[in-house]
Amino acid sequence: MKSEETKPEIARGRSWAAVVIVVGHMIKHLYGSGFQTLILPQVKIDLGLSLAQFGLIGSVRALSWWFATMASGYLGDRFTGRTAIFLGITLVLIGLSQVVVGFVSNYWILLASMLLLGGAPAMFHPFAIGELSRRFPDRRGFAISMHGMGGMTGEVLGPLVVAAVLAFLMWRDVLKLSFFPAIIIAFTMWIVLRSLPRMQSQAASKKEYFASMGGLLRNPMFMILVISTGIRGMGESAVDGFLPVYLKDTLEYSDRNIALVFSGAQVIGLLAQPVMGFVSDRFGRKVVLIPATISIGVLSLLLSVADPGIQVVLIILAKGTFKFSLHHIFIAAAIDASGGKAQSTVTSFMYGAGLLGILSPYIAGLISDNYGIHAAFVFGGVLTLLAFVVLIRYQAPKSDAWVETPANG
Repeated sequence: MKSEETKPEIARGRSWAAVVIVVGHMIKHLYGSGFQTLILPQVKIDLGLSLAQFGLIGSVRALSWWFATMASGYLGDRFTGRTAIFLGITLVLIGLSQVVVGFVSNYWILLASMLLLGGAPAMFHPFAIGELSRRFPDRRGFAISMHGMGGMTGEVLGPLVVAAVLAFLMWRDVLKLSFFPAIIIAFTMWIVLRSLPRMQSQAASKKEYFASMGGLLRNPMFMILVISTGIRGMGESAVDGFLPVYLKDTLEYSDRNIALVFSGAQVIGLLAQPVMGFVSDRFGRKVVLIPATISIGVLSLLLSVADPGIQVVLIILAKGTFKFSLHHIFIAAAIDASGGKAQSTVTSFMYGAGLLGILSPYIAGLISDNYGIHAAFVFGGVLTLLAFVVLIRYQAPKSDAWVETPANG
């Protein structure tokens, strides 16, 4: 079916869908960034963990993230008409997972709780990005970048909100109270999305779904993007996992200053996100992917030699320009390479590529225990530059306009 004939049906209600998905993504990242930048370093200090033990927390989260991502990709493409309920459940689980961590006082129980804390947020992306891709086939790069802007807004607000609340409450109390806002947002998303026209998946049966998956695995350009994303994720998890600890435990930054630094980096990224999405739509994904990947790798290496004052702050701000925005351009490129098929599964592959780096935080922790925390930044920077080497072979496919039509009923 030609795109001109179906655009009115696809466009019906899609602005509302975009708004609630972007807001939901913002809340998801508000929870995650506040936990990662301020609460998790305090957990390390309170429990007296080594850097290797702290790194193992990241590895367990990554393992849970991968399983949840791949399962969500399957569900997102098999049951596109139920996106509303899936996204609502995801936000409920995010709030619940933080409550669970709020009661933990033993390291091994903490590791077990990371299974829920890692898996719950991972479920959001395949459902959300798959839905946006189906509703915005003509503006996919821009729509996915707007989704990214929602996440980055959450990244900006998360540290600031948590730092403000920590001035009055202990970190455990913050986590225990986090369930209630998640419930409210989840219910709102469900109400709005269930009222919109449903989109019919191209993978309506198990046979078709697994045939689509097999086609993706045989697609060389798609696999280049997955492998490059996986290696880049290994590098970034090493750097980003230990950077808050470096600021809190080594440089002794206050919660307020840590929040300002990380939120400032995300503000810069928030401004860059739509620009990168527009440029990738207009001039091609590779024009954005190559320089951004190189920049992140070089900046990660510079962290290992930067002075602890203004130089570290400037590097973190510069990384913010590319770090979060880049992944959404990778996803748009992967959906392009797939021909617009099985969007949720494509998204789950791109997020699930982190399977390659499950042990990366633990390895970075072991290295840091022996050579200092700066070694984690060298390790991460080298891996990110290796991802660039893989990405050089990527060539964007020539694709025709395609659309998916709303399901009947």
